[in-house]
Amino acid sequence: MIGEDVRRKEDNRLITGKGQYADDLKFENTVYAAFVRSPHAHAIIRSIDTSAARDMPGVLAVLTGEDIVAAGIAPIPHAIGSSQFGSDIRIKNYDGTERARTQHQALPTDRARFVGEAVAMVIAESTNLAKDAAEAIEIDWEELPSVVRGVDALEEGAPQLWDHVPRNKAMDGEVGDKAGTEEAFAKAAHVLEFTSWAQRVTGVHMEPRSSAAEYDPETGKFTIHASGGHGVVMMREQIAASLGVDMAFVRVVAPRDVGGNFGTRNATYPEFVLLPYAAKLTGRPVKHQAERIEAFLSDFQGRDLHVKARLALDENGKFLAFHSVNTSNIGAHTVSYTPLNKGIQLMTSLYRVPVAHVEFRAAMSNTVPTIPYRSAGRPEAMYIIERMIDLAARKFGFDRVELRRINMIPEEASPYSNPMGVVYDNGDYIGCMDKVLDMADWKGFEARRAEARKRGMYRGIGLSNYIEGTSGVPRERAEITVDPTAGIVDVVIGTQNTGQGHETAFAQLVGSFLGVSHEVVQIRASDTDFVSVGGGSHSGRSLRFASIVMHKATAEIIERGRRIAAFMLNVAPEEIDFTDGHFRARGSNGVVSLFEAAQAAENDLGLPDELRGLLAAMSDETTHGLAYPYGAAVCEIEIDPETGFFHIPRYSTVDDVGKALNPMIVDGQTHGGIVQGVGQALFEWSNYDQETGQNLSATFMDYQVARASDFPSFDTHISEVPAKSHPLGFRPGGEGGTTPSLGVTINSITDALADLGVTHIEMPATPSRIWEAIRAAKAKQEA
Repeated sequence: MIGEDVRRKEDNRLITGKGQYADDLKFENTVYAAFVRSPHAHAIIRSIDTSAARDMPGVLAVLTGEDIVAAGIAPIPHAIGSSQFGSDIRIKNYDGTERARTQHQALPTDRARFVGEAVAMVIAESTNLAKDAAEAIEIDWEELPSVVRGVDALEEGAPQLWDHVPRNKAMDGEVGDKAGTEEAFAKAAHVLEFTSWAQRVTGVHMEPRSSAAEYDPETGKFTIHASGGHGVVMMREQIAASLGVDMAFVRVVAPRDVGGNFGTRNATYPEFVLLPYAAKLTGRPVKHQAERIEAFLSDFQGRDLHVKARLALDENGKFLAFHSVNTSNIGAHTVSYTPLNKGIQLMTSLYRVPVAHVEFRAAMSNTVPTIPYRSAGRPEAMYIIERMIDLAARKFGFDRVELRRINMIPEEASPYSNPMGVVYDNGDYIGCMDKVLDMADWKGFEARRAEARKRGMYRGIGLSNYIEGTSGVPRERAEITVDPTAGIVDVVIGTQNTGQGHETAFAQLVGSFLGVSHEVVQIRASDTDFVSVGGGSHSGRSLRFASIVMHKATAEIIERGRRIAAFMLNVAPEEIDFTDGHFRARGSNGVVSLFEAAQAAENDLGLPDELRGLLAAMSDETTHGLAYPYGAAVCEIEIDPETGFFHIPRYSTVDDVGKALNPMIVDGQTHGGIVQGVGQALFEWSNYDQETGQNLSATFMDYQVARASDFPSFDTHISEVPAKSHPLGFRPGGEGGTTPSLGVTINSITDALADLGVTHIEMPATPSRIWEAIRAAKAKQEA
């Protein structure tokens, strides 16, 4: 069953309108929340007058930051990590101090630090009544100067967001060998310099953020239903800490079919703390559905990395050294440093670079906080190195493909330690590149370019290799029970589904281990009433960690079942074979099915005490270290030089996932990942006005997302070189489509326009930007 294209069992309810989403949840006697959000990017809250709002019809409560502090609600304790632990390369400040932590109050008491930050909450009998009352709240603001770009926030004299974060520098350090890198640059025959910015984007979930909360006064228990993705266990921990109660008094439930997480839901939002408190205050369930503009203004966002880089080469094109200064704009609150961490450790990708030095800074600004967004930090890193290789090839006279080939890590060099100290496990990196070049008919491209030129179009082709270093919360737990009465295998796992198809894929895996159909395997997650441990869904950790604990738990079930069957068949356990879900006595026709063994254990049948009871097992494992998916992508693009308009006629990828559990699902993940990445390269931008700090892309009129019609039918191939870093050979497979897509898209555009003298276009490479680049290049040629 491993490796089969099993159709997703969850799809039937989704395509027939029976899916369960966050806003579908109904409660008796519900009241509704609305929020007053700051119209200013940076402003002191002098006072908030809520008297008029409190007197309006249907209003039950109005809360400000002062109210929640008085109620004992603490700041949200975001998981920002530390230099003292973690499975990624450990980063710290130059002076050895820890990264900064800001006090993220669910409602601020002192000032608002970005447009859209919630500063007051109204609870009323309906959403419209709550919104009407919110408009009646009067706030006396003292507007302050703001700064929205990370590199600007670090400049002398920039507006300061937090008194304890001087010059807005939340983190400032380095990795690698500074002296060795400078020495290598001094000896280089060629040096390529490149500065670029991977712009800020947002998740654009189909269903905007939704949450609801209940409070049971008899038990003192809060129940929060929230469309989060990081995991109900961690969310429960953070919500309980903010509410000031023991975790036993907090239940978190993620609605079953909420997908499209991609990282931007992997943190606790203010509403998730405020709604349970409001439920206790009012004695009624409280619900909130963010409107689309609220989501654009207040959803945690992604990317926003500025990089200034240098690459040193010898006269033959061999890479000698790499240096960069990476500035991550983490926004107004310290919610996550993960993208910065994950990017700096992979800046040299899967190329042999003897020495490197990366300086990194985390800058605070008057923007929404950033957190991991699909393939956190890795697409930015791959974008930088892949653009630099193309630029170096053109500037110094090398072939783009061969320059990559002579510098790639050969398979026999594995395990390979990159210059930042990250040890890649194994992989056929060159083989993946060669495969995608064949799929894309790279050798035949010039004929297609010539044909396009006859039509007045400019056609280009780009290549990008990639590697990822995925980690995530290292602890995972599986509880598996064979239920003979219901005829199912029940699996409780701590990593939750956010659209990846866990109900099918995990059922396939457990079914394969136990020799039963995936149809009888039930996967349960996303509710802390039965999930006690688990890291949630992020950083490609789900299958990687879940497979380990599910394998160990099923192995324990099989071993106990073997002993039960041996007792029933009156043979020694070592004479029992287990195949296809049945225990068979060697040399006889004695057979006991898995479910019959479970039934016997529950019905006693004179079994020894240690074999009686449920046929169940639990595995709880903490697995440190990284996983290393890798691959390559080729993109072709055709551009109309008169308008800058483009279309993508071909897009090919090869992704190595070690072992594909369900190839159809892996392909689906790749397709979605490509669209997200290429969408950023061409369209998406959470754009803030540099003077006012206003979000200029807070509607679909201003924030363009990719559509199916923007793409061809993707040509994808799954490579399967078993990962030596995983006991079952698996590598993560959910982010590979995104990781090379920024670099390959811009590489294809610049290749199309190379004859005009265009060397680079910043993302998003919209038709307008492309047209401007063409016009500027032609003007330069004419001059």
